[in-house]
Amino acid sequence: MKVARFHAPGDIRVEDAPEPEVGPGEVKIRVRNCSTCGTDVKIFRFGHHHIRPPRVMGHEVAGEVVDVGAGVEGWSDGDRVQVIAAIPDGTCPDCRRGWLTVCPNQESIGYHYDGGFAEYMIVPAKVLAVNGLNRIPDGLSFAEASVAEPFACVLNGQELAHVGDGDDVVVIGSGPIGCLHVRLARARGAARVTLVELNRARLDQAATIVSPDVAICSAETDAVDEIAKLTDGRGVDVVITAAAAGQAQEQALAMAARRGRISLFGGLPKDNPYIKADSNLVHYRELTIVGANGSSPAHNAAALRLIAEESVPVADLITHRLPLDEVLTAIDIVSKGEAIKVTVEP
Repeated sequence: MKVARFHAPGDIRVEDAPEPEVGPGEVKIRVRNCSTCGTDVKIFRFGHHHIRPPRVMGHEVAGEVVDVGAGVEGWSDGDRVQVIAAIPDGTCPDCRRGWLTVCPNQESIGYHYDGGFAEYMIVPAKVLAVNGLNRIPDGLSFAEASVAEPFACVLNGQELAHVGDGDDVVVIGSGPIGCLHVRLARARGAARVTLVELNRARLDQAATIVSPDVAICSAETDAVDEIAKLTDGRGVDVVITAAAAGQAQEQALAMAARRGRISLFGGLPKDNPYIKADSNLVHYRELTIVGANGSSPAHNAAALRLIAEESVPVADLITHRLPLDEVLTAIDIVSKGEAIKVTVEP
């Protein structure tokens, strides 16, 4: 079969590999869609400390069952499935508290285990042990189901920030994550959703698809001033930084209203993870700042349901579909910001 393997930074190869064999407690799937994200770009450029090459990449996976291992019940050939990316151990003190997203022993598809940039993939027993293999609802395409993984992360972020009815929400960053945040905020009852983006072309592309109430190009105008004008100086209830930029996080503090909530959704580069924060804003406005780290198996299941119900549609976010042989092109398109969502179809 064909796979796309990471060998070293700057070295991803599409090559032949033996078709994997299913073991006890495992499920083998034929991969139908594995979508790409900014993390794939970072791995391609810099590698990752959890990846020991050669490793088949790809963690936004949907496909169909072709074989099940000994001891596996409830799954059979032909079942259409979506696979979680982050695998908690389910047994540590944090998992027992229900905090599966911050499991210190978490492993990941495409990092510790071969991922979905392949014709066939083994779903590890650890995934099944935490209910991380989800049945795709009838009528939902494999491509849409593959977007459930990043959407699950968005769902976790908005739950932690308590986005809800009547909220005035700002999303900074108009990539696929930002677009999903816009749609989910609206589905959760936000009264107004503003999308802020530095790149005019990227903003226009996203705004055309997800139709935020307000779109602000921060390269052309001061976004903090614009939010102040928009809210008569009050600020907004929630700011979500869906961009890996310290400036966005600093701006979020200045945009938040009293009792506002700030989600630092996009992580910063490890060599520059610090920002300047006016702690008096946090103190006197009683701001809440939360992180957001991936998703749990339950978030993945909920994401699939929301997509299938069309509460948060994702089909129109998939702007590019490429075969496995063109995975490097897919990663390049993502790196240049020329797409919303790129999916690979092995």
